Amino acid sequence: MDRNVLCRALEREAGDPEFCRTLIGPKTNLFSNVPVFLSEANVGEMLRIVHAVEAATRLPFYREAALSWAPEIARRDFGPLGVFMGYDFHLAADGPKLIEVNTNAGGAFLNALLAKAQRACCAEVEVALGKPKAGDFDSAVMRMFKHEWELQNRQGIPRRIAIVDDRPAEQYLYPEFLLAQRFFQRNGIDAMVVDGNELRYERGQLLAEGAPIDLVYNRLVDFSLDDPEHRDLRAAYLEDAVVVTPNPRVHALYADKRNLALLSDHSTLRSWGASAQMLADLRGVPHTVPVTSGNAQELWQKRKSLFFKPAGGYGSKAVYRGDKVTKGVWAEILRGGYVAQEFAAPSERMIQLDGSSEPRKTDVRLYVYDGQVLLTAARLYQGQTTNFRTPGGGFAPVFVI
Repeated sequence: MDRNVLCRALEREAGDPEFCRTLIGPKTNLFSNVPVFLSEANVGEMLRIVHAVEAATRLPFYREAALSWAPEIARRDFGPLGVFMGYDFHLAADGPKLIEVNTNAGGAFLNALLAKAQRACCAEVEVALGKPKAGDFDSAVMRMFKHEWELQNRQGIPRRIAIVDDRPAEQYLYPEFLLAQRFFQRNGIDAMVVDGNELRYERGQLLAEGAPIDLVYNRLVDFSLDDPEHRDLRAAYLEDAVVVTPNPRVHALYADKRNLALLSDHSTLRSWGASAQMLADLRGVPHTVPVTSGNAQELWQKRKSLFFKPAGGYGSKAVYRGDKVTKGVWAEILRGGYVAQEFAAPSERMIQLDGSSEPRKTDVRLYVYDGQVLLTAARLYQGQTTNFRTPGGGFAPVFVI
């Protein structure tokens, strides 16, 4: 990785010559120095899994099941499909495994610049592999947001977009919010980074600092907009006064971890009308079941081959690898809201660190919109879940060979 090239690109995109020094420099493990190499066959298989998942979500009985445990707000369908869907994979020995789907998948703007800044080690390698493909990212992202706008029966383009999170300046990926803001501004759309509790809904209009907001790029982890501090955003959303993407319905259909139990239950999917090809591709979803009092004893016995996740979880919070689960943690899991997923070990990437070779686990993320891949990126890490605390780890661009 040529970090000088990356810094210049970030500063140019942000319009701030101090951007790298003040916002990226302190995050020493945000970017890895190395790329990740994937075979065309693996990438093709991941894409087939994505298409199978999206086809499954269109089955009427699947939707009925997924919405049965979702909050009431998720039953309202305003049209948008959800920007920056994140499909996260582990590359197991028998092929890619979809470990989860995220509707607030962060890192896309950062990874697009990272891909552009990656430098091949020599001319022969660059000729053979090319550079990571990120050139069409900007135009694809603009089309995506415009399409979301149109799907909610709006005309033209939004005049003003709010990039919304709780205490955004304190978030680890705050630099990305600033890059997104500049991206919209370059494309003729006013944009603001806004704390969710500062939004106000008055006289049929959602406002931020007194300015009307047409579209919310939603980075909140309050997926159903239930928190009291988000009541104004919730009211505006329910009254169709603002386009919100991704919205509560998209999260309910895709990112609730209980849906992984539906996607890995082939007999039920078959009875709901799933095709043979869809079922074949969904073999890439590890078997998942909700944790209940009825199966608790069996799951405890099998825990070393399982991974436990909260149904509404995000960012690897409160997830547990089964062989690390203590009796105290198990009691927490049994209180409800968890799923048990068959453990799919991540692949490893060897890196050079301080003159020695060390392994790093690898997750691959496909940023997807409406079945089309916007960007492929990876995260290198140590430990049981992805993080940005690993020396030599962080976001890594992907070369397809």
